[in-house]
Amino acid sequence: MSRAQFAQRRDGRVAAVQYLYAWSINPPSSLETDLRLFFADLEQSRKHYAFGEELIHGTIEHAAEIDGHIRGLAQNWEFERIAKIDLAILRVAIFEMMFRKDIPPVVSINEAIDLSKQFSNADAKRFINGVLDRLKGQLGRDARKATTES
Repeated sequence: MSRAQFAQRRDGRVAAVQYLYAWSINPPSSLETDLRLFFADLEQSRKHYAFGEELIHGTIEHAAEIDGHIRGLAQNWEFERIAKIDLAILRVAIFEMMFRKDIPPVVSINEAIDLSKQFSNADAKRFINGVLDRLKGQLGRDARKATTES
């Protein structure tokens, strides 16, 4: 992956986390209208954030399943007490790890930790890493390799 592609994916993940954070607080009546308005306010064109939009749609589509995994993996944490920004980061990373086989799980984990450093408090990275590391052990695939299926 080129440096430009990596940067574009990073921008997409940032946009996905920001959108999903807002979505978790105030779900819109029309997802498509809300996304159009959201992307109109960002620095780059909507096309630049295509990867992020895929993450948003996939995460929302699989939200119940993803949240079920978070409930099971967040040991000693009540789901309702997880900070909304940490929840958004976890949801994106878990969507990638479970449904985007073209992304190695360790990449999703590292990106989630970086996002937690950018958007959350100092303790969040340990919590997020712990949850995602437990999921990594349950995936049944090489955590350092991508496969051709997506």
